[in-house]
Amino acid sequence: MTGTIRPPVLDKERADDHPLSRLKLIRWSDFSLVPVILVLMVIGFIVSPVFLTSNNLISVVQQSSELSLLVLGQALILICGRMDLSLESTIGIAPVIAMWMVLPSEGGRFAGLDLLPVWMAIPACLLVGMIVGVVNGFLMLKLRVNGFIATLGMLTMLRGLQIGITEGKSITDVPESFRYLGKTDWLGAPAAVWICLALFAIGGASLAWLRHGRSLYAIGGNPEAARAAGIRVDRITWIVLAIGGVLAAFAGILYTGHYGSVAATQGNGWIFQVFAAAVIGGISLKGGRGTLFGALTGVLTLQLVVNVMTLGGVPALWNQFLNGAIIIVALVISRFASGEKQD
Repeated sequence: MTGTIRPPVLDKERADDHPLSRLKLIRWSDFSLVPVILVLMVIGFIVSPVFLTSNNLISVVQQSSELSLLVLGQALILICGRMDLSLESTIGIAPVIAMWMVLPSEGGRFAGLDLLPVWMAIPACLLVGMIVGVVNGFLMLKLRVNGFIATLGMLTMLRGLQIGITEGKSITDVPESFRYLGKTDWLGAPAAVWICLALFAIGGASLAWLRHGRSLYAIGGNPEAARAAGIRVDRITWIVLAIGGVLAAFAGILYTGHYGSVAATQGNGWIFQVFAAAVIGGISLKGGRGTLFGALTGVLTLQLVVNVMTLGGVPALWNQFLNGAIIIVALVISRFASGEKQD
């Protein structure tokens, strides 16, 4: 008599199908930054009474929206056990290529190719982001190139491509669809904020309730065990990388619409803030651990720190130093809290 041995991961997934067992995915450690945010708000009120005004708080969450989309994409990729440095270039190059394709070749400050109608600007931008993610996946999963080096090369190449297309100038002829998403308000708050909250909610629900979403933790924790359990590791990882590129491109749409132009250096240096927010939000650099709620609180913490410093009269030139210091402190705390070495 022969029997079938069910892979252990599938057994665990069957156990996790019970509604009560899914509550185990909610951990108190995911709320570890909530007290920090409350303390920052008290400090902000003491530093300046302007801090707690609705205009200032709305400005903070609006400025957080574009960064949070990059963090959302990076968090999914990190949970899957990979990383993508090229997200910071995608936020700039995707809108540039989209506008290059739709803007007229004559009569404007920036000469486009006039290949597509203007209404295609947003789909074209999202398609560029997806293509970048797909190419990154091809390099990592098919050619087995080191992910850090591959995406670092992609970051540099895309940055050079953006400078080459724009000749180092800013593009101010922004399509109206970009401006609408970047500047309009829904229910008293910027539309970008509602969209970001919705995307985080969808992403969090997918990780907690969908089988393919939960498989990201299995892949990030032990890809060989996940593959032995029947999970299509390469396919899911490839899809996650493509989603990360689409989210970065969408962040480019919101940022371009918000400020009404694409700067030649748009996104430059953002990847450090992305990793800072993800790390202090509890996302493991080794994969398989962390939540999107924690990543979101990481973004809010960074933006509140910058806002309090600005209201306190600290020059913006110190922001980069502060982000680096936050990453180091977060890594040290994570090292001793988890008891795991971070090679």
